[in-house]
Amino acid sequence: MDILGINDLLPWIVLALGGALVIGTVMAMVRPPKNRTAGDLERPPIARSVVMVIIGLIAAIWAIASLAS
Repeated sequence: MDILGINDLLPWIVLALGGALVIGTVMAMVRPPKNRTAGDLERPPIARSVVMVIIGLIAAIWAIASLAS
C-alpha cells in the first residue's frame, strides 16, 4: 500500500542529499567564498572534496536506480 508515496520516500531523500553534496562541494571547489573569516581556508582540500563528490554521486545513482525499478 503506497500512501502519499511513502514507499519511495527514502530514495527521494537520498537523491536530494546526494545531489546537494555533489553540487555544494563542486561549487565550493569552483567558486570559493570571497568573504572569509579568520581561520577559513583559501580553497577547500582537493582530496576531501573529491571523496565527498564520489560519495554524493554513489548515493544519487543508487537513489535513481531505486526509483527507476
